[in-house]
Amino acid sequence: MAFVQTQPELGNQYTADRALRSYLARALPADVRAEIEPALDAMGELAGGELYRFQLADRENEPVLTQWDAWGSRIDRIELTPLWHRAERIAAEQGLVATAYERKHGAYSRIHQFALAYLFTPSTDIYSCPLAMTDGAARALIAAGNHALIERAVPHLTSRVPREFWTSGQWMTEATGGSDVGLTETVARQAGEGWRLYGHKWFTSAITSQMALTLARPEGNPPGGRGLALFYVETRDAEGRPNRILVNRLKDKLGTRKVPTAELTLDGTPAQLVAGASDGVKSIAPMLNITRTWNAVSAVALTRRGLALARDYACKRIAFGAPLAEKPLHLDTLAGLEAEFMGALHLTFFVVELMGREESGKASAEQEQLLRLLTPIAKLLTARQAVQILSEAIESFGGAGYVEDTGLPMLLRDAQVLPIWEGTTNVLSLDALRALEAIGGLTVLKREIGFLLQGVRESGLVKISALAEKSIEQAEAWLKRAMAAGPVEIEAGARRFAMTLGRTVELALLAHHAQWSLEHEQDRRALAAARRFAAHGVTQLLDVDTADSRRLARDD
Repeated sequence: MAFVQTQPELGNQYTADRALRSYLARALPADVRAEIEPALDAMGELAGGELYRFQLADRENEPVLTQWDAWGSRIDRIELTPLWHRAERIAAEQGLVATAYERKHGAYSRIHQFALAYLFTPSTDIYSCPLAMTDGAARALIAAGNHALIERAVPHLTSRVPREFWTSGQWMTEATGGSDVGLTETVARQAGEGWRLYGHKWFTSAITSQMALTLARPEGNPPGGRGLALFYVETRDAEGRPNRILVNRLKDKLGTRKVPTAELTLDGTPAQLVAGASDGVKSIAPMLNITRTWNAVSAVALTRRGLALARDYACKRIAFGAPLAEKPLHLDTLAGLEAEFMGALHLTFFVVELMGREESGKASAEQEQLLRLLTPIAKLLTARQAVQILSEAIESFGGAGYVEDTGLPMLLRDAQVLPIWEGTTNVLSLDALRALEAIGGLTVLKREIGFLLQGVRESGLVKISALAEKSIEQAEAWLKRAMAAGPVEIEAGARRFAMTLGRTVELALLAHHAQWSLEHEQDRRALAAARRFAAHGVTQLLDVDTADSRRLARDD
């Protein structure tokens, strides 16, 4: 009988995730953890069982756009995949948005919400995309204080009833601008008590949502970002027809192919101002903070899925006389990936903790400053880590990792969008510099790192703590030198600086958790992760000549 390789399998994705459960044991009071654990267990069972099997069976399905009916009427109807219909219902019923707004557990509600999202995301082909924008829209509307829109939309955005649940789009990208939203060309014209929007949106994800927040320039406003306003749009009229919105086409993308991403024409689309008639970029900032955190959670979730499959496969694949799980080099490779994943996990959920404290009014001024700084850093660093780790994880399957019907290539393709969504690595590096300017430098971050490391006592962790403290001192010294040298030096090094800050915080968090795990779980695996992460290197602030950078980057 011909040999047939046993495929990798998943079990309950909560009970099998030692890193998540260990983090929650440290971060949550025992009574809160006991109360939410049944929901996490149920989501873990669903994600590793029914939903995962559904995902594999649904692999070849994609959204379908029908622009015209049989009699020539423009209808622009998009049919989603069966998996996404199932995911929408689960997301509503399990409160993947609602949990954060019900605040049943106060400052810990965000941890509860994002733990659910982390388990849910890898089995639903990035249904986290509309959920992220929905969460962000609810937050932006509440922050704006527009009571009419809050009463109209927020109950839908935060509902647990599937037939009442809405998702939201986030329409900012235009062909002229991309990340430079100040170049937005969409025009808003006042029409009675409302507005009408005219223009083209180049990249609008999850276009089947019931509403969207979008940027447009009221007629007569000056150019640039300050001349933009934030508008609320409902995508269908009372009869269910497109609300003066034309879907020109769906994007043919490398990954996230279940996400219906469209190019739109707004042809007099009815809209309402969310806040004032200017400073729309500022008005949408609360939404971006939420969506960037969802991006980081999605990054660690996809990373965890790749590693879970790789570990199971290593136990089943026999090569050169033994399972891969018994091969020292294979184990060493997986261990290195696990260490990077754990760093990303702890950084992401540290930002989630800060968000929960800020939203519940329990954050200190310093914690609010940390949240402002670490949100873009966590997004950019975890996205890059996800792509790198998943590339290695797929390689660990050999040729099977390159074959589409295993479902493995999709992990890497979907992860590749994460460094692009919600601001590219370079854009967010510059945002981190602006955050530092706003909060007055690295003092708050240095203090937090000191706090994380003050209880570290194990000898190996003491050395790691010293490395983290040295790294933040080097970052501060680089910043001073770059500021003295001028804006060219600062901008040229912004990416390496942001990555260094992020990896330094990841290392400090790993050391902090490892000491806790030694004392409370008698487990040395977190210690091993901290050691391996430290060995990978933390700082990227080498002495680089910007003139050399220009020579290397240009071919003229």
